[in-house]
Amino acid sequence: MNSAAAPAQIAALQQGATVQGVLVDTDFQALFASGALKSATKLTEGQIQPASLDLRLGTKAYRIQAGFLPGKNRKVTECLEGLTMTELDLTQPQLFERGAVYLVPLQESVHLPHFIEGTASPKSSTGRLDIFVRLVTDNASIYDTVAPGYSGGLYVEISPLTFPIVLRAGDRLNQLRLRQGDVRVSDADLTELHKQVPLLRQHTEGTENVMSQGLWISIDLHGQQSNSHGDNPIIGYRAKHHTQPIDLARISGYDWSHFWEPITRSNSKPLILYPEEFYIFASSEGICVPPTHAAELVAYDTRVGEIRVHYAGFFDPGFGYVAAGSPHNGTTAVLEVRAHDVPCVLEHGQPIGRFLYERLLQNPTTTYGSGIGSNYAGQGLKLAKQFKMEA
Repeated sequence: MNSAAAPAQIAALQQGATVQGVLVDTDFQALFASGALKSATKLTEGQIQPASLDLRLGTKAYRIQAGFLPGKNRKVTECLEGLTMTELDLTQPQLFERGAVYLVPLQESVHLPHFIEGTASPKSSTGRLDIFVRLVTDNASIYDTVAPGYSGGLYVEISPLTFPIVLRAGDRLNQLRLRQGDVRVSDADLTELHKQVPLLRQHTEGTENVMSQGLWISIDLHGQQSNSHGDNPIIGYRAKHHTQPIDLARISGYDWSHFWEPITRSNSKPLILYPEEFYIFASSEGICVPPTHAAELVAYDTRVGEIRVHYAGFFDPGFGYVAAGSPHNGTTAVLEVRAHDVPCVLEHGQPIGRFLYERLLQNPTTTYGSGIGSNYAGQGLKLAKQFKMEA
């Protein structure tokens, strides 16, 4: 797309090199109006989020031998020719088998100006179901990245790691965030922002906020979140194996106990994570993302051990926010945890992940919360929305 020929609303996004930030809902609307973003079918309600766009599966899926990146000067479709095992019709519900790899063309495509780039991440429910999802574009040598000025289709690589999953056209597994310029908030600026709007609400007295390449959070193994029962509170869940398939469209359609083993607090035994098992835990802190910012939880940091702590990395503006200076700011972050290579011990309050904050280009018209149907607003320790949490 030639930015010189772009409509006024797109030219207004650029406003010179000094304007930097994450694009918000009105910017996404402008990009669709200009043709910089396109969709094969009409957008659905709620698809444009405060600072991101939900991406929808198209009508075909390809079961492939292995995941891939096309690399420089190659299209995704060229790589498919030698890797495709079978083709699935997603106009009907289809079973995606555990451990298999699939590639699905998405309904959305992009024709970005040279000053806008994108990053993709799985949606919250996708991560909590342990569905490994990565965005792929033509000419890409990096997953989950849309290069500045990229023009072409978007594809998603899908691999259910724990549960078999039923999917169909229109299902939303990942989301796209667009940014212009350097949007990252430095540790110094983060410290100042925390003074204005506390970004973490401590559940345990005596702990300190650590800011080092972002804002660090710790894990709750005492169970002061929801789902606590008497003297033996539930502090997390471990996924069961060999379960029935989960249909992504069945909200509150499954008894959680058929898919998960609860983990309760033990004062005498260490909590050991075993390689390639999948766990759900909660943060010790309540996290706040002010309406002026967005945030991302880093998925993998070897400084905390061989543990992946999160799949769905985007936190929209307004997550956990009530008002500036309010003591009620802060919502628990649910952590999708998977240990790699060796067993590892977790202890209550152990640092396990870090938030990176990003500036918005402007204030969005909506923020995260129950008012726009956000499924995990005000959450405690909570499984994916497909599960009924009654015991």
